[in-house]
Amino acid sequence: MNEALFSRTLRLMGNRFVITVLAYNSHTGESLIDEAVSEIQRIESLLTTFSENSQTNKINENAGIKAVKVDLEVFELIERAQRISRITDGAFDLSYGSLDKQFWNFDKTMTELPDQESAKEKVRLINFGNIILDKNQNTVFLKEKGMRIGFGGIGKGYAADKAANLLKNRGVKSGIVNASGDLITWGSQPNGEPWTISLAHPDLPTKAFSSLNISNLAVATSGNYEKFVVIDGKRYSHTINPKTGYPVTGIKSVSIICPIAELADALATPVTIMGVEAGLDLINQLQSVECVIIDDNNYVYKSDNIKID
Repeated sequence: MNEALFSRTLRLMGNRFVITVLAYNSHTGESLIDEAVSEIQRIESLLTTFSENSQTNKINENAGIKAVKVDLEVFELIERAQRISRITDGAFDLSYGSLDKQFWNFDKTMTELPDQESAKEKVRLINFGNIILDKNQNTVFLKEKGMRIGFGGIGKGYAADKAANLLKNRGVKSGIVNASGDLITWGSQPNGEPWTISLAHPDLPTKAFSSLNISNLAVATSGNYEKFVVIDGKRYSHTINPKTGYPVTGIKSVSIICPIAELADALATPVTIMGVEAGLDLINQLQSVECVIIDDNNYVYKSDNIKID
């Protein structure tokens, strides 16, 4: 009896998730997808800032007041995030949550940039060094009042990994968990071919400029083609540099390819912030991590060991 692919698209963690599994029949396929969905919802309830009871909100409410005890899983995720902050010199920073969303609205009404002083003031509280972790107690303390953490830059990838691991442990030989473009694959297609992915062209997101074989790998893309403004002929992306409070320029998209969706998710934005040269330099130092960068002039840069069609 041949196995077939079963797929479901749904909204989770505020994003479009597509879960695909290889199974013998639709009953098995659907029930496996149900389990993956429950796992993602469990993670969402821990990490969301939209629920008063989430551990993230408890950490934020107690900023500058006291340390908050969290589940080991949340503590270890923050610990890994802090390592990425260190290697990217703060270009990745969980405490970006203190950035006022009203400050950069990236809509048609935005016709000028805020002055540099008020931009700097907005990012004053962003400082991963002020996220204090106590490994013995499993506590997290935000040193300054008004500080906030958020998992927007790493949470989707983490959830995709956890759902994929659960499915693998249930015996699913092949599948994809796609968290709004941050995806992880394992196994191969029913015809034995590897999973392949098309990398979107930043000027024509419905068109592909290249394809990659990605079986047993994760991919995450950060692109400014979804949200940007043009002011005085210069294109500004929705990605804010946490050091300056200003949106980044120069790069249209960054795709990270590596075995772990969490890591791919967490590296895509900081590479955009670091720029082509520093970003490639970082990726080339990391084992089993590759990237493709497209700059504002549509020039394609690749890390040392990547092969794309």
